[in-house]
Amino acid sequence: MSGGKPPKGCTHPAGCHTGEVPVLASATVGARTWLLVEHEGPWAAYLPDCDLPGKTLSLIERATALGIRPQLIRRPGDRPRNRTRPAGQDLRVLLAYTATETPWLAEGVFADPDDLDLEALVDGVVPRSCILVSEAVFLVCTHARRNVCCARIGLPLARLLGENHPGRVWETSHVGGDRYAANLVCLPHGLYYGSMSQAAALVAANAYRHGEIVLDRFRGRAGIPEPLQAAEHFVRQHTDELSVGGVAVESSRSDGDVTEAVMRCGDVRFRVVVEPMAFPSPCGTACAESIATYRLVSLDRLTPVRYATPALT
Repeated sequence: MSGGKPPKGCTHPAGCHTGEVPVLASATVGARTWLLVEHEGPWAAYLPDCDLPGKTLSLIERATALGIRPQLIRRPGDRPRNRTRPAGQDLRVLLAYTATETPWLAEGVFADPDDLDLEALVDGVVPRSCILVSEAVFLVCTHARRNVCCARIGLPLARLLGENHPGRVWETSHVGGDRYAANLVCLPHGLYYGSMSQAAALVAANAYRHGEIVLDRFRGRAGIPEPLQAAEHFVRQHTDELSVGGVAVESSRSDGDVTEAVMRCGDVRFRVVVEPMAFPSPCGTACAESIATYRLVSLDRLTPVRYATPALT
C-alpha cells in the first residue's frame, strides 16, 4: 500500500499501551517469511515511499510479491536527520523463515540486491551468500510516521533493550498492531509481544533467549491464524507450559465464528473451542470503539484412545 494519510493512532499515555487491553491472538497472520533491510532513515509512512535506492525498492517489491514480509531496520540510538546510505555501499539484510517447527535466521551483505535469491527463502532454504545466525534477534517498532506512539514508547525501549542485548536489537518499521505499541518481535520464531513496558520487554527477551514464552502481553506467533493463536494461549494458560515449542496445533475446524482446535501439549491433547469477542477500548474512538479479541468457550483434555488387547489363543 502506498500513499494516503496514515492513521495517527492513540497518543494518550494511558489505556491501550499499558497492558489493560488484551493483546492475545493479534500477531500478524501473513508473516511467515521475513526480509529485514538495514536503512537508517528517514522512513516514510509506507515502505514504497521511502527514499531508497532503486534496486532496494525493487528488492522490497519482489519480496512483497512473493509473500515475504519486508521490514526496514536500524540500530537503536540517536542518529543525524536525513541520513541515507551512501551510493555504492553494500546492502545488509537479515532473513527469517518462521513457517516451521525449526525456524531459522540468516544474514547477508550484497553489493547488488538483485543477487539475493528470495525464491530460496520462500522454499525454506538459506539463500546463497547468506549465513545462518545462531542468536535471537529482537525487533522493536519505532515507526513514527505510521503511529507516533510507536516512536514515543518504542524508542526508549529499543535503546534499553539494545544496552542489555548488544548487537541483537533493531528498531524496525511497522510490524502491525499500532494500538499495541510498544511492539516487540522475537526472531526467528516470530513471537509478538504488545503494550510492552521496558521491564516487560527485558523479561520477554531474556525468556526467549532461554527458549521460553512469557504469557503476559504475548500477542502470539506470526503466521498462525488468530483463532489458533488464541487456542495456544489458553492451553498455555491452563497448563503453565511456557517452552517455545511446547504447544502445537494438530487439527482445527471452524463453524462460523467458532473455531475448534485439537492442541498437543507434550503427551497430552486438548480440544479447545474459541470465539471472537469485542473488548471496549479505554481510548474511546481514538483507536476504535472496541478491540477484537477472543474468549475461551471450552477446553477439555482428550481421553487417550484405548484399544482392547487381543485374546491369546
